[in-house]
Amino acid sequence: MKHTVNTVTQRIRDRSVRTREAYLARVEQGINRPRGSERMGCANVAHAFAALPSDDKLRIVAERAPNIGIVNAYNDMLSAHQPYEGYPALIRDEAHKQGATAQVAGGVPAMCDGVTQGLPGMEMSLFSRDTIAMGTAIALTHDVFDAALLLGICDKIVPGLLIGALHFGHLPCVFVPAGPMSSGLSNTDKSKVREQFAQGLIGRDKLLEAESAAYHGPGTCTFYGTANSNQMLLEAMGLHVPGAAFVHPHAELREALTREAVRTVLSITKARRFTPIGKLVDERVIVNAMVALLATGGSTNHLIHWVAVARSAGILIDWTDFSELSHVTPLLARVYPNGSADVNQFQAAGGPGFVIRELVNSGVMHPDVVTVAEGGISAYTRLPQREGDHVGWADMPPQSGDESVVRTAAAPFGETGGLKLLTGNLGRSVIKVSAVPEHRHIIEAPALVFETQEQLLAAFKAGELEKDFVAVVRFQGPRANGMPELHKLTPPLAVLQGRGFKVALVTDGRMSGASGKVPAAIHVSHEVLAGGPLGKVRNGDIIRLDAVIGTLEAMVDEKEWAKRDVAVLSDKQRDVNSHGLGRELFGGMRHNVLTAEEGAVTWL
Repeated sequence: MKHTVNTVTQRIRDRSVRTREAYLARVEQGINRPRGSERMGCANVAHAFAALPSDDKLRIVAERAPNIGIVNAYNDMLSAHQPYEGYPALIRDEAHKQGATAQVAGGVPAMCDGVTQGLPGMEMSLFSRDTIAMGTAIALTHDVFDAALLLGICDKIVPGLLIGALHFGHLPCVFVPAGPMSSGLSNTDKSKVREQFAQGLIGRDKLLEAESAAYHGPGTCTFYGTANSNQMLLEAMGLHVPGAAFVHPHAELREALTREAVRTVLSITKARRFTPIGKLVDERVIVNAMVALLATGGSTNHLIHWVAVARSAGILIDWTDFSELSHVTPLLARVYPNGSADVNQFQAAGGPGFVIRELVNSGVMHPDVVTVAEGGISAYTRLPQREGDHVGWADMPPQSGDESVVRTAAAPFGETGGLKLLTGNLGRSVIKVSAVPEHRHIIEAPALVFETQEQLLAAFKAGELEKDFVAVVRFQGPRANGMPELHKLTPPLAVLQGRGFKVALVTDGRMSGASGKVPAAIHVSHEVLAGGPLGKVRNGDIIRLDAVIGTLEAMVDEKEWAKRDVAVLSDKQRDVNSHGLGRELFGGMRHNVLTAEEGAVTWL
């Protein structure tokens, strides 16, 4: 193991002693209770199993067969989740074959950020994560389960399910993916069309035609955004059936993998190789997830989500941990927006298994962890294949299937990871450097201050941005308006960058996991509504973003900077942020939410 990885892991362990011990004590209490059907009153038991066939009732109560709780994020609004419609029946069928039972314990909401991007609904997106976690808890609170299967893929859904599951740490849990859609219009071509539309060169009809060619069928969107980063991280944590992440929803192997998930979760219940999720997810597993994110240039959203995930297991991490790990983690993948390939090409070139093998062998990923699969993390370095009705695994080829997409640790795309911490008098923020050309890693230009993304878009359309500038878009943090993604700003800023101007974005909001080539210092913490220093910036201040040494500074005299007041959100804008399309219902979350670096957690 590399010294830095061990050092960061130990620091996390030391920092988390009190919270982790308290968490594990609660997990142990849950483990040591009698089974639900034996612990509960007769009326409770009758209600729990009233709708089951009599054979299943007999299995659970008399024969003490394992009962699997299914938490399903199915809806057919999300292309990635549409395949889940038939999964409960498939899971029940396989459970019966294994002498067990399965019940859908509950469904959780799952919103599509692609639908709500740039619209008021996006202001509920981040908070949907904790809503999903609470929905998962409500489902599992029926408390008659010996294990759980969690069905979810997309941006906030996987972190929400994982947070919820970790609050039931006494249960063995396996996550069940459904796979990406087939490749359509390339992500690069899609981005070009968006930029043409932003310039007024094409009409809405051509833009819709291109978007529909890119997003065209069931399965996860094919760029390496937050949803597909989720899948990479779950593989690295050992919470999937090995290699399950990026197999197409309609491939024959997909059904076999789903059935294998049932067999896997039954294999780690109390009577067998007992592996509850609360004990599986320890400091080493969290570090492995962080390293996998960095090695693949994954979504910046996970510098928020995985802080919250870790906290759910009593483990405390911060952006400094990510930054130090990034210094020793090689960049092994180039998948859009960090390259031109999509996730299907990533999978064909070797996918998660290739990356995990290289990270383990190069000493930046802990090999000695427990996973839901036998064999530990090494099981996740092999390729799944169908063998009759079951799944088998083959050795991964030693070389990449496409070196423009995936490389070995001996010849990486970069010596350091794809994400970087920025610090300075504007606060702490992060930048995704893997997608930004090296000659744009340092930007110094006058600030243009906007308090909504709509203001910036209007300025672009009016031709007011044909110059070098740093766009400061503030009042976009979790307390202000739920911290929406600002992906709609990418096309106009990319257009201006393409015209030769020096441009960058600095914000206390988020960017989409699909955003890339424009330098963006995001998640600036503390946010302006909480008194963050971004509120001191004035139009014309020189802002220096230096992703080489990791600084974000307003080049303003210290005495002048100290005297400045922090901007205040107007009553009118505050009212706009808190009303309409159900945003009123999330007022409590906006009031209670912690900072981005603390995971934007609303439940502490």
